[in-house]
Amino acid sequence: MDLPRVLRVRRQFDRAEIADVPAEVRRVLEAAGLAERIRPGLSIAVTAGSRGIDRMVEVLAALVTWLKEHGAKPFLVPAMGSHGGATAEGQAALLAGLGITETSAGAPIRSSMETRVLGVVDGLPVHLDRLAAEADGIVVVNRIKPHTSYHGPCESGLIKMLAVGLGKREGAEAVHRRGPRALRDTVPRMAEFILARASVFFGLALVENAFDRLARIEAVPANAMLSREPGLLAEAEARLPSLPFHEIDVLVVDRIGKEISGTGLDTNVIGRLHIAGEPEPELPRIRRIVALDLSPGAQGGAYGIGLADVTTERLVRKIDPAQVRENALASTFLERAKVPIAFATDREAIAAALACSWCEDPARGRLVRIQDTLHLAELMVSEDLAQRSLAPLEIVSGPNPLPFNAEGNLKGW
Repeated sequence: MDLPRVLRVRRQFDRAEIADVPAEVRRVLEAAGLAERIRPGLSIAVTAGSRGIDRMVEVLAALVTWLKEHGAKPFLVPAMGSHGGATAEGQAALLAGLGITETSAGAPIRSSMETRVLGVVDGLPVHLDRLAAEADGIVVVNRIKPHTSYHGPCESGLIKMLAVGLGKREGAEAVHRRGPRALRDTVPRMAEFILARASVFFGLALVENAFDRLARIEAVPANAMLSREPGLLAEAEARLPSLPFHEIDVLVVDRIGKEISGTGLDTNVIGRLHIAGEPEPELPRIRRIVALDLSPGAQGGAYGIGLADVTTERLVRKIDPAQVRENALASTFLERAKVPIAFATDREAIAAALACSWCEDPARGRLVRIQDTLHLAELMVSEDLAQRSLAPLEIVSGPNPLPFNAEGNLKGW
């Protein structure tokens, strides 16, 4: 099969980012007047999540330093639901893999899967990490970002970390068993319940730009979390990278992985949810998706592979079934764990996707190649599709054939 020739193109996104993270952390904390909540000797649990957030080590270290300067005794608690194998040791190890250690943070890390049940909301028990519940105060730190499984006023951020991340395995699984509607509707009510009963001091909200660089830090008092997060979510969504096309026959994704997105592929980018009973996004409309490989940081975690239609045998060989099974059961979105048809080479996989995309002429198919769903500033785009871009594109090179090596696999960027 003749494959489409492609242009290598570049898009412009806002690159604004914070230069001096420690100084900015100090500035927003002082500006919000939060020092008056901190008294000498108070033990304060600071949350640390499982996502690869830009400059997170610096953010946590600066926050810990500020708390210590005001006489507090901070410590870090993993707030990641059932991630890290749903064990205390696994969650501590996951943090270490992100560079978050007692040395880097300047505070001890206390990891436990034990929780306290604070009550019941919508028929679900409200779990809170026992160590955080026993502390004199809690500070929640997280990135604000659109979720990959549902949409509502609060998605991935401070609210979800309170209700799900600090809920550990039991809390996270209780919510996920109710599906996306509970994530959208019950999680904010759970967070409100926690805020009324636990000693939450404030949150530190982080927003990244289109290049996953930290662009905004905001200190949010506990009593403003529910009202402020929707505005921060809207800002985060506006900064998200996206594909500049409404209609694509084949999207080729070089790599997927959990550090790229919790679903391996960001559903907001590809326009697919694959959740039984939930409507799919209207745009973009992508007929076939090819996932070529796992990212090095995925470490076998291929949850989300089911969002693709075609893959390669080398990706399948790298899958850790136990890890995928754990993620699928915790989320309850089993469709996302299904392994698609696999081919020996990239060329075969792409040709198969084009052949099954219903385009009249595969050689003129609307094809896009990306590195992953996080990095969308540079794309490879078929000639005809480039003319239909919704945003200005700078042509870097081409048109050229897709750059395969002698084995039939795509060369790197």
